[in-house]
Amino acid sequence: MGAATLPYAFPPPVMARLRTAVDIDPGLLAENFTDPRVREELARTEILVTGWGCPPLDDSVLAAAPRLRAVLHAAGSVKTLITEACWRRGLLVSSAAAANALPVAEYTLGMILLAGKDLFAQRESYRTARTFELGGIVPSIGNFGRRIGIVGASRIGRRVIELLRPFDFEVSLTDPYVDEAQAAALGVRLRGLYGADGLLATSDIVTVHAPETPETHRLIGRRELALMPDGAVLINTARGSLVDTEALADEARTGRVRAILDVTDPEPLPALSPLYDLPDIYLTPHVAGSQGNEIARLGLAVAAEAERLAAGLPLAHAVDHAALERAA
Repeated sequence: MGAATLPYAFPPPVMARLRTAVDIDPGLLAENFTDPRVREELARTEILVTGWGCPPLDDSVLAAAPRLRAVLHAAGSVKTLITEACWRRGLLVSSAAAANALPVAEYTLGMILLAGKDLFAQRESYRTARTFELGGIVPSIGNFGRRIGIVGASRIGRRVIELLRPFDFEVSLTDPYVDEAQAAALGVRLRGLYGADGLLATSDIVTVHAPETPETHRLIGRRELALMPDGAVLINTARGSLVDTEALADEARTGRVRAILDVTDPEPLPALSPLYDLPDIYLTPHVAGSQGNEIARLGLAVAAEAERLAAGLPLAHAVDHAALERAA
């Protein structure tokens, strides 16, 4: 993993727990697999602990690690590092994606609540006017009965659904891999994306939690944005490629649709992107996922998996190769 990640993912208490389960040198950090010392250690390595910045585990790396049997990833998706060669080897792969889903879902919940109160526009109005009518009622805001649309029943999407349960929301879900019975078990209404009764047309706030695949590229484009009601809010914490940036900018210029974006395409946005200056676009710099002290949760997930391996137990968060392509 990258050197910047290590002290956050494995602060002393977490590293101590990991070292009780496996024989690991906490001073050996592999930022690439060409370093002579790293190559020497690979020959004896049974478990790789990886994180953000890990290079792909290709044939040359695997050839240098004949005893390797498991990869424990202290981050979310393993798509950038686990190659077909790893699956052919039959490696066990674990990911801390479930742990990383928690702060993303919490960010989403916070933004849903703030958007329902129209807090960003209200703050700007107050800042500009320097006064407001005490006791005045703003009829267009409030979270009672607000209609929330979830795009994608991923780990994060499902966690968002759980977090929304205590509130007085009407929650809908669209996901091609979820049926009516599964949606009912989640406590949401299953809808298609399109049509007068579709999720886009019937949601005040739409939040995107689908995976990045060829099928989801520009999932929310001009057609989709046009279906959203006036004043609707789009939240994207998934991947920037799921939303057509140019189409969103055009729609936001009219003031009809607003957006909260933690991810964009491209990322970061060019300095002259209109999204920076549009009052109905609220941008954050890819901070919804694990940050600061939250990163230690990822290391704890790896330590727990190492303990399971050492005890001869199956991994709690094993990555399913067959389902990896459609995992967010």
